[in-house]
Amino acid sequence: MASSSPLEAEYAQFRGQVEGELAKVERLIVDLEAQYIAAEHCQNGSVLRGFEGFLSSKETLRKRARSSKAEERLFSLSSKTSPLMRESEQLDLLESLPSGGFGKKGYANKGYANKGKR
Repeated sequence: MASSSPLEAEYAQFRGQVEGELAKVERLIVDLEAQYIAAEHCQNGSVLRGFEGFLSSKETLRKRARSSKAEERLFSLSSKTSPLMRESEQLDLLESLPSGGFGKKGYANKGYANKGKR
């Protein structure tokens, strides 16, 4: 059993290196995807949104700054360990909490929280 300890330590070190490299690559993907979405040539359309913007003759609509939507983040959100996917999961978790954020849903509305404070 003692002989597996160095092997386990080596595995843990290797896993840490791989996770670090994965985090760097995923951050790079997020950054490159953001650059692509914000690029001037994408203001009229992209592979993910379609190219209907090229049909518009209004130059002001073409040059306006636009924010990216989650639907346009195909590559960033395709990885379970992506930073954007983690943020999305945390937001989903917060949204799933009851309105008060604590306890059972509707608990405070029934007056139980105020019992004894008359």
